[in-house]
Amino acid sequence: MSDLKDKTLFITGGSRGIGKSIALRAARDHANIVIVAKTAEPHPKLSGTIYTAAEEIECAGGRALPLIVDIRYEEQIHTAVEKAHEIFGGIDILVNNASAIFLSAVGETPMKRFDLMYQINVRGTFAASQACLPHLKRAENPHILTLSPPPKLDPQWFANHLAYTISKYGMSMCVLGMSEEFKPFGIGVNALWPRTIIATAAVHNILGGEQSLKRSRRPEIMADAAHIILTRDSRTTTGNFFVDDEVLASGGITDLDRYAVEPGANLIPDLFL
Repeated sequence: MSDLKDKTLFITGGSRGIGKSIALRAARDHANIVIVAKTAEPHPKLSGTIYTAAEEIECAGGRALPLIVDIRYEEQIHTAVEKAHEIFGGIDILVNNASAIFLSAVGETPMKRFDLMYQINVRGTFAASQACLPHLKRAENPHILTLSPPPKLDPQWFANHLAYTISKYGMSMCVLGMSEEFKPFGIGVNALWPRTIIATAAVHNILGGEQSLKRSRRPEIMADAAHIILTRDSRTTTGNFFVDDEVLASGGITDLDRYAVEPGANLIPDLFL
């Protein structure tokens, strides 16, 4: 496949950040985008809603279906999946992008924060994949792409934010298990993670504000990497833990300066790499 024309993407957390960038890149191919997120009204600290994202997607050339969904509740996911089938006739690609983050030591992590990360990151990934599975089995080149890191049992990634690490590695375990289980159906199941921090609300609000943003890359680098993965043959592209710059290099893109928020800045490596 050279593009995603007429493909239907079901993207969790698609109203902003990396999820929206992946949606906009697919929209340029005239794809159908199901935006699955909670933000229906403007948030005081976060830009964009599912409706503003839908407008951008349609301006970029795609068809958008914005749906209010909290992926902690599987009945809401199933309702959204059925609506996607009703409007677009099926689902070709699931992007498990929705994620919660709280970086703190064990003694400083409220259990409600632990539960939120587990429910969204691990349970939400599992539930969305399960709900989309019947439709993916019928798709021509089906993919599940999960935004999670390569799993490494290195204590440094557990010591300072154990709860968050458990939740992100739980998403990675879903990739490992589903890639093997879904091989008979020809479904490609892969993970994608950034080499550097990405300019999103999480970086601004949690990882250092404006100074960190200046030392990050724009979400478009993840979108371009995702596009390369999702246009590959799902039967031969599965079980991989991709890193954005390596994917781009495999597609002949080695000049990454265009993705920097501030060209020439000393970029901050992302967690887990």
